[in-house]
Amino acid sequence: MTFRYNGIDINITMQGSGDPVFLLHGWGCTGDIFKDIARVLSTRYTTYSFDFPGFGASQEPTAVWGVEEYTRMVEQFAKDNGIERPALMGHSFGGRVSIVYASRNAVSRVVLVDAAGIKPKRPLKYYWKVYTFKAMKWLCNTFLPKAKAQAIIDKRRRGAGSSDYNNASPMMRAILSKVVNEDLKHLMPAIKAPTLLFWGNLDTATPLGDAKIMEKLIPDAGLVVAHGTGHFSFLENPGLFTAVIKNFFKID
Repeated sequence: MTFRYNGIDINITMQGSGDPVFLLHGWGCTGDIFKDIARVLSTRYTTYSFDFPGFGASQEPTAVWGVEEYTRMVEQFAKDNGIERPALMGHSFGGRVSIVYASRNAVSRVVLVDAAGIKPKRPLKYYWKVYTFKAMKWLCNTFLPKAKAQAIIDKRRRGAGSSDYNNASPMMRAILSKVVNEDLKHLMPAIKAPTLLFWGNLDTATPLGDAKIMEKLIPDAGLVVAHGTGHFSFLENPGLFTAVIKNFFKID
């Protein structure tokens, strides 16, 4: 489905029936990254997988958005479609939007996966390279033959990805510069819904220490650590992630 907001078209994939779950992807990804867990959730819930503006089939914002603007878009979608108390699942940047949304709206539960929200200590280009490389790797492994996918990944790993930041549109560079520096710790105590934190202990983009801060600040939060995984822990250990999500969402 297409949602029109502030003059831009936003792509949202709806699946299943039941109570609503919003799936909010990370930087450089699309809603498709949640396709496997959406399939699980849709046996009992209605899932809405967003392509954030600037990614996937959604148009770029016409102004420099921050987390606030992305959150308002999700809020408007919920309002326009009569959706109340959705569950939220946010990975990386999608975690930022989930934190802001849940801090001021009624939600049934929250899942933060390797979520951003603590002001980072690394330079901006580092995050651009990490996010875009990880997203590219997942897309290649999902949609291409194994040999071709590995060849592309190896080429990028040898340094071809260093120009990603400079080659991105000026608008998306400006947006990343804005959102990556926003610290959301002050909003976390306002999240009243049960909150699951799912994290890779080898995550370098949003380190495990960030999860431990969130666990302390969010009143009803619990942390599950996926050992041996990084910033895309839910893709690296899908079996554990699925089991934890089915338990948290009470899916048999």
